[in-house]
Amino acid sequence: MTPEHWEHATRLLIRKALAEFAHERLLSPEPAPDTQGTYTVRSDDGATSYRFTARRFALDHWQVEPGSITRHRDGARLPLDALAFVTELRGTLGLGEAVLPVYLEEISSTLAGTAYKLARPSPDAAELAAADFQTIETGMTEGHPCFVANNGRLGFDSAEYRAYAPEAAAPVRLIWIAAHRDHTTFTSGAGLGYDRLVLSELSAPVLRRFAATMTARGLDLDDYCLIPVHPWQWWHKLSVTFAADIARRRLVCLGYGDDDHLAQQSIRTFFNSSNPCKHYVKTALSVLNMGFARGLSAASMKATPAINDWLADLVARDEVLRRTGLGILRERAAVGYHPEAYEAAAPAGSPYLKMLAALWRESPVPSLRPGERLSTMAALLHTDWRGHSLAAALVERSGLAPADWLRRYLDAYLTPVLHCFYAHDLVLMPHGENVILVLDERGTPRRALFKDLAEEVAVLSADAELPPEAERIRADVPEDMKVLSLFTDVFDCFFRFLSATLATAGTLDEDTFWSTVADHITAYQKSAPQLAERFARHDLFAEDFALSCLNRLQLRDNQQMVDLQDPAGALRLAGTLRNPLAAYAR
Repeated sequence: MTPEHWEHATRLLIRKALAEFAHERLLSPEPAPDTQGTYTVRSDDGATSYRFTARRFALDHWQVEPGSITRHRDGARLPLDALAFVTELRGTLGLGEAVLPVYLEEISSTLAGTAYKLARPSPDAAELAAADFQTIETGMTEGHPCFVANNGRLGFDSAEYRAYAPEAAAPVRLIWIAAHRDHTTFTSGAGLGYDRLVLSELSAPVLRRFAATMTARGLDLDDYCLIPVHPWQWWHKLSVTFAADIARRRLVCLGYGDDDHLAQQSIRTFFNSSNPCKHYVKTALSVLNMGFARGLSAASMKATPAINDWLADLVARDEVLRRTGLGILRERAAVGYHPEAYEAAAPAGSPYLKMLAALWRESPVPSLRPGERLSTMAALLHTDWRGHSLAAALVERSGLAPADWLRRYLDAYLTPVLHCFYAHDLVLMPHGENVILVLDERGTPRRALFKDLAEEVAVLSADAELPPEAERIRADVPEDMKVLSLFTDVFDCFFRFLSATLATAGTLDEDTFWSTVADHITAYQKSAPQLAERFARHDLFAEDFALSCLNRLQLRDNQQMVDLQDPAGALRLAGTLRNPLAAYAR
């Protein structure tokens, strides 16, 4: 935490704030007269101005040059200050009195995280392009590309940040809790029961140790379900909030497991670094991060394995999806504790009902073939501290022409997304952190693995057949809004950044990028003439589409920015974006 690192982090955050708030039409930068690419943003009272240079790309993307940003008031140049930036523009940004202080804390935490990353040695883009899965995962520096306050993690102190943040890459051992079966729900996918899961995740010595702990207290481990718990969650929440349940022996802390884990970009999900073939473990974590307290609902966990089994079966039966190599990392089992007192007192959706639950997700490692390696898709948007693009490094390492590399990527990623939507009325949340790319040794995409399925998948048809347990993923979305999931999640929240990143690196100009995407979509549509009516109804070559704004959600309510029961009703729209594919309509 040095002045130099803080100044650098501040400049990077204000760069992003100018870019994304301008993109969402919260800010209206004024072009400077007689200059090319120079703009000014003024504070609410007009007394403070921010001047900067930027390139404008398709989808109204602003690529702001960090070193160009200056702050001025009364003819004097002032140092950059991210908290002052937000406060000076609080009215323009629509920040209310209740939200503003918490948002400032999230900004401070995001800055502190960036300063930490700046201070530690980190691989450059070329090194990451050749790195292993977890080196790439823990080497990411930006977080969500759209959100400005994207690393709040309110609740962690400075020591806990170094222990649990994914970029710290510190090994974590999970705490295991025995939860009495009378107050616990465990569900699992086909072919996997509780005993089989536990025996595959915990060694015999650990199970004997846990059983001995229970016996010493006059209890029988067979009367309980084992739940893995984030250490922070135990010490800060469960040991106090559920003290009555602990006293009554409904919950028994058994101590730490033996396996080391690494926190993933989603912060509450852990990769087993002691045995990479074991499941990921996703835990409840009651810290406030990017618009939500990151708990897990015991009630919603109940249906998770059934939803994943249904989705895996759909993929297995679909020839197009099989041909793309799409992999589904199934959430194979879930467990949730029902706190009697809080369930009687708290409304549905309350953080108090999301404090103790976990799920087990398949690891991607066993699916690898010889010569393959893994990377989070978020890596395609990563630039190192010298401004070098990881995607550009992968293209260079592949030896392919940039457009050919892009086609391989679109085959692996975009075709499954398109086919799920058009053939099955199925929308995923296919952003960078939710997709793992399988690369060959030279960095060329071979196929994609999708994850985080039960919480972030929806069926947009009233007629689609779903098992009763999966009914909750059926969403009632207006017909004219359905295709917005593709325009927003794929085009605006990922391709917008990837195109600008490759263009800035000099790897692939944006016209070639978007024409390649257009050709890919056209080829897919020609391959599925039976879906022609749906292609016309949900037209990806439309002149424009609604601009759905993520920061506007967080600026309005950073405690719970979306009602997960009504995601379509929670959208914040701000006009339209010109569709870069419209020029290629046929």
